[in-house]
Amino acid sequence: MDKKDLLAKADQPGVEAMKLHPFYKGKIEVVPKACIRDFQDFAIWYTPGVAKPCLDIKNNPDTVYEHTNKGNLVAVITDGTRVLGLGDIGPEASLPVMEGKAMLFKYLGGIDVFPIALDTKDPEKIIETVLMLQPAFGGVNLEDIAQPKCFRILDELRKKARIPIWHDDQQGTATVTVAGFINALRIVDKKIDKVKVAMVGAGASNYRIAKLLFAAGVNPKNVIMTDSKGTLHLGRTEVQKEYKEKWEICQLSNADQVKGGIPEAMKGADAVIALSTPGPGIIKKEWVSMMEKNAIVFACANPTPEIWPWEAKEAGARIVATGRSDFPNQVNNSLGFPGIFRGTLDVRATTITDEMCIAAAYELAQLAVDNGLHENCILPTMDDWQVFPREAAAVGMKAIEQGVAKKVLSRDELFRMAAEKITRARSLTRTMMDTGFIEIPHRYVMTGD
Repeated sequence: MDKKDLLAKADQPGVEAMKLHPFYKGKIEVVPKACIRDFQDFAIWYTPGVAKPCLDIKNNPDTVYEHTNKGNLVAVITDGTRVLGLGDIGPEASLPVMEGKAMLFKYLGGIDVFPIALDTKDPEKIIETVLMLQPAFGGVNLEDIAQPKCFRILDELRKKARIPIWHDDQQGTATVTVAGFINALRIVDKKIDKVKVAMVGAGASNYRIAKLLFAAGVNPKNVIMTDSKGTLHLGRTEVQKEYKEKWEICQLSNADQVKGGIPEAMKGADAVIALSTPGPGIIKKEWVSMMEKNAIVFACANPTPEIWPWEAKEAGARIVATGRSDFPNQVNNSLGFPGIFRGTLDVRATTITDEMCIAAAYELAQLAVDNGLHENCILPTMDDWQVFPREAAAVGMKAIEQGVAKKVLSRDELFRMAAEKITRARSLTRTMMDTGFIEIPHRYVMTGD
């Protein structure tokens, strides 16, 4: 396939999205979960019968998880200030992404989700709103919130909330990236504590990736991170006040105090992990060619990677990954959050710890090994049914081990529970398609003929 065809292929999902979004007018809907045999059943589901479970919850608050869907209900919450690679496009414009997230949660994790786009950019109001929504939800997924406020919002909510709070752009991206990185190192036969890593972008994703990489064994001194003004080093004192996370990286990393920009950071590196401005052209071929032999390139900006995969390969990279599903080696949150939340909800964990994320990363990495690891398959794909129940079981067991779970189950029980819920969600979608409740787009919709 020549470059023209490759570029056309890369554009095709957007072309189809502009046809299918208005065709369906949204990607999710709310349907009853309980039977309605006749109108008399409403006396059970609503008044007067519903008063009994209400009073039971009042007297025994934990029974809310038995009488309602709270334990399987997650809110995806955004202010629309950093949507994909599109930036601050506003809460309404963020809704297609939030609905897509809800769709993935349901199909991949068997989890019900409400997308909630907030008409405020004030971090205090976002924190207050999430805390006020706690009674209705079993967990919260924060999404597409700009830095630096996203760090404070997550930290404050993890301290104050009674339910698990998760920022997918930080924790989800980090989990899947670390999983792919572990397996990339296996293929090139390099040790995690010896490799030199360039990180392009110093936003929420790369900050949390760096922290999780350090926890997994990467030597912080061997990491050089760049932001829009250049490498992070001890001379970058201007970031101390507003960007304390950047200053933390300045203090932990870049042992040689390398100054400059992306090319200086990449020179001699074993790997580059980029989550920055959508490309192409953010990373240049000549910079890849300055890396060490058997270089690893993760170009994960959305919707377009910092460098096209074929260009990175031409420049000498051995393993190339992106955030897209239409290229080999997708490193995408969708491999993480459905299974991680599934395991978290099933043991009623009160939080999602970094150790739970690392457990998920190693389980993801091991599944790829089990399936047959190779250069174009460093991670399992979304269509591998084992991904999410295995991940859920690993996360649930780690939560139990750490004492943050309210329910204690065996690994086999967790795997079986997750598999049953995920299978039900997928079967429901297939049945609705087969019976016409979800319409299959006809030829005119897709071609306009």
